Amino acid sequence: MKNKTAKLSLFAITWPLFIEILLYMLMGNADTLMLSQYSDNSVAAVGVSNQILSMVIVMFGFIATGTAILVAQNLGAKMDDDAREVSAVSIGANLVFGLILSAAVFIFSEQLLRLMDLPPELFEEANSYLKIVGGFSFIQSLIMTVSSIIRSYGFTRDIMYVTIGMNVLNVIGNYLFIFGPFGFPVLGVEGVAISTTVSRILGLLAAIYVMTKRVPGSLPVSMLFSFPKKHLKNLLNIGIPSAGEHLSYNGSQMVITYFIATLGTQALTAKVYTQNVMMFIFLFSIAISQGTQILIGHMVGAKEIENAYKRALKSLKLAIIISIATAALVSFFSKDLLGIFTDNMSIIELGTTLILLTIILEPGRSFNLVLISSLRAAGDVKFPVYMGILSMWGVSVTLSYFLGIHLGMGLVGIWIAFIADEWLRGLLMLWRWKSRVWVKKSFVPAK
Repeated sequence: MKNKTAKLSLFAITWPLFIEILLYMLMGNADTLMLSQYSDNSVAAVGVSNQILSMVIVMFGFIATGTAILVAQNLGAKMDDDAREVSAVSIGANLVFGLILSAAVFIFSEQLLRLMDLPPELFEEANSYLKIVGGFSFIQSLIMTVSSIIRSYGFTRDIMYVTIGMNVLNVIGNYLFIFGPFGFPVLGVEGVAISTTVSRILGLLAAIYVMTKRVPGSLPVSMLFSFPKKHLKNLLNIGIPSAGEHLSYNGSQMVITYFIATLGTQALTAKVYTQNVMMFIFLFSIAISQGTQILIGHMVGAKEIENAYKRALKSLKLAIIISIATAALVSFFSKDLLGIFTDNMSIIELGTTLILLTIILEPGRSFNLVLISSLRAAGDVKFPVYMGILSMWGVSVTLSYFLGIHLGMGLVGIWIAFIADEWLRGLLMLWRWKSRVWVKKSFVPAK
C-alpha cells in the first residue's frame, strides 16, 4: 500500500486537527461558560479539579504518544504489519493503565483536593466532579489511543467528526443539568460531570467504529493483552520520556495553582477565565505541532531527513506568525471576551492585563509545541524532558513564587514567570533541532 499520509500536505492534515482541538477547548469552555451562569465558585471548583485531571490525562498520554510516533514511523518505513501490532498493544496497555488510575482518583479524590489547599467553600463541588469524571477517566485513555492510531494513518478528518459529536452531546447535557428544562433536575457541577462522562463514552464507541473502517486490515486482537516485549519496549522508550515532559509541566502548574489558591478564590477564578480565553490563541500552534509530528514521523521512517528538518522549521515560522497575530487580536477584544464569563470588573481588569502579556508569551510557547513534537517524532524524546524539568521548576515555579507571592505581584508576576520559562525552553529546543542530533534517534529502521 502506497502510504497515503506521506502524500498529504501540512494543511490537509492540520485543519481537521485544528477543528478537533478547537472543539475540545469549546467543550471545556462550555462547562465554564454555563457554570458561570450558575456560580463563580462552581467555576473555580471545576477549574481546580481539572488541574488534577490534567495530570491523569498526561499519564494516559505516554502510551498514546508512543503509539502515534511508532505507527507513523512504521508506516513511513512501509512496515504495515508492525503498525497494526503496535496499535493493538497500545490499546490493551492503556486500558489496563487507565482502569488503575481511574480507580486511584475515585478512591483518593478528597486527599488529592486537600493537597491543593482548596478554599472550604469549593471542596464539596470539586470532590463531586473529580469522583465522577476521574472515576471514568479510563474512557479518555482509550479515546486518546484510538485517536492517535487513526491520525497516524492520516484520517484526521474522521476524528474531527467524532469530536464534533462529543462536543454537541456535552453542551446538550450541560444545558439539561444546569438549567433544568423539561423537568430535568438542576445538578450543577455534578450534572456537568455526568454530561462530560456520557459524551466521552459515546465518543469512544464512535472512534472504535471509525478505526475498524479506516485502518487497513484488522488489528491482531491476540496482542491486545499479550504485550510483546519488542513493541511494549519501544512504546515505553518513547512514551515515558514524552510523558515526563508533560508530567513535569502539569506538576509545576499544580504547584503554581497552589500558590494562586493562597491569593483567594477571585485569583483562582481569574486564572481559569483567562486561560480559557488564552486557549484560543495557542490552539493554532497545537494543531500545527500535531500535524507536523505526523509528517515528520513518516519522513523519519522513510529516512527523508532533509525534508523532516525543513518541515519543522517551516512549521515553526508559521506557528509564531499566527500566534502573535492571534494574541494581539484577542488582547484587543479581551474585556468583551472575559465579559462573556463574568461581570466582576476586578476579574476582567486583571484578566485583560494577563492576556496583554500573552502577546509575549505565545511565540515562546510556539517554539516548544512545534519543536518538541518534531524532536519526539524523530525519536529524540529525552532532551525535552531534561530541559523541561530544569526550566519549568527552576524558572517557572521559582519565579512564580518570587514574583507572584514574595514580591506581591500576584498573577501578573506569575505570568511573567510563564514567559521566561517558555522562551528559555523554546530557544533550547531550536538549538537541539538545528544540531541534528535527532537524525540517529529513529526507533524504526527502513526496510
